Amino acid sequence: MADIVNGKNKKKKYKRIQDPIHGLMEFNDWIIKFIDTEHFQRLRNIKQLGTTYYVYPGAIHSRFEHCLGVAYLARSLVKRISEKQPELKCNKKDLKCVTLAALCHDLGHGPFSHLFESFIKTVRPDRKWEHEDASKMMFDDLIKKHKDVIGDLNEEDIQFVKDLISGKKTGDRSLYLFDVVANERNSIDVDKFDYLARDCYYLGMKSVFDSSRLMNYSHVSDNQITYDFKESYNIYELFHTRYSLHKKAYNHRVGKAIGYMIIDALIAADPVLKISDSIDNPDEYLKMDDTILNRIEYSDDTGLKKSREIIRRIRRRELYKFVDEFLVPKNLKKEFKENQITTKKIIAHDNGLKEEDVIVDILVLNYGKKDENPIDNVEFYDKNQPGRVFKLESSQVSYLVPEQFEELNIRIFTRDRSKIKIIRKCFKESLMKDYKIPDPKTYYTKIKLNDE
Repeated sequence: MADIVNGKNKKKKYKRIQDPIHGLMEFNDWIIKFIDTEHFQRLRNIKQLGTTYYVYPGAIHSRFEHCLGVAYLARSLVKRISEKQPELKCNKKDLKCVTLAALCHDLGHGPFSHLFESFIKTVRPDRKWEHEDASKMMFDDLIKKHKDVIGDLNEEDIQFVKDLISGKKTGDRSLYLFDVVANERNSIDVDKFDYLARDCYYLGMKSVFDSSRLMNYSHVSDNQITYDFKESYNIYELFHTRYSLHKKAYNHRVGKAIGYMIIDALIAADPVLKISDSIDNPDEYLKMDDTILNRIEYSDDTGLKKSREIIRRIRRRELYKFVDEFLVPKNLKKEFKENQITTKKIIAHDNGLKEEDVIVDILVLNYGKKDENPIDNVEFYDKNQPGRVFKLESSQVSYLVPEQFEELNIRIFTRDRSKIKIIRKCFKESLMKDYKIPDPKTYYTKIKLNDE
């Protein structure tokens, strides 16, 4: 790929990548150097939605293309803002750091994405670890092993990139730049812009949220990214789309059941393969991707027998089963959070049950800011009143927006299909006796007809 300049060939300093979501994405050569490392290429083998692929077979996309999309959007947004508002004095280093943080923000995801974090919490409960910690570890290892990719970045820039990944505002860089990749203030960032569009596309679902409008109507005021007040309902659509995807796809019962099976397989294999130790060793973490199941399944190691049996159950669709669920009413949420339902409480209602028979899944869904209205943390502007920013109340947007922004759902699964009915019975008894709910309306509660 070359341009003709003054009769001479001049090599282009960028590469174009065709993407089904954003079309033709253009990346400078310096970012391509980061992409063409074993650290970033590892993401090709980590599915974006983990076990959701087992339910929605179209969801084959990986963390690799998601990170490319986020980097493209981050660069586009910051470049647009800097051109529209030159008084911000956003320099090339700032643009470079934000783009790099966007590219590497998911560098630390383990096998099956967020499922790996649940595995680590189970086997290493004393270790406070999230994939962002691994992203910073892998980023450090990448620049250590590939010093040529650093270019003109200094130590302060590298720390800035890691701060952008974690969302923690440190140093003296412009604060609005922290709103781009991992926005801790109101959760509106290019990470969501990409994965909402990309996930809907590969899941075969429709979304009415339009991220391009938010990007076009973004403006920096008071050192934060604000939005045209006319985009307020579009922002509600963003958070509603996120909630809907969590409700319908990310936490699908079958996908969740398979997730628990994979976690059990990894736990059983951990003493042999030392999987959990990899979070402290970048060389070992490079080996961690979705192919871990193949390594276990086709190994002859006798110590992996239990793990192999679980994986083969997945292949034959002999899955753990969903038993029942209870959507906790608003007035009981506090009690259930303070006094969580456990496997011990459930099996106490039948002497024939064992703890390993029951899995309690505590599912909390919200609009991104726990039980808060996300709009409460968003600043808006009116182009007819430049320099003034303000907040909106829900009554200024629509009377049809939600009144609650978080729900708590208690879901029960079992490893033993033959015990579904007895576990379901014990679950309802626990709700009635342990939590004093006289008639809990669980998922399998019979619907009474008017003539009954």
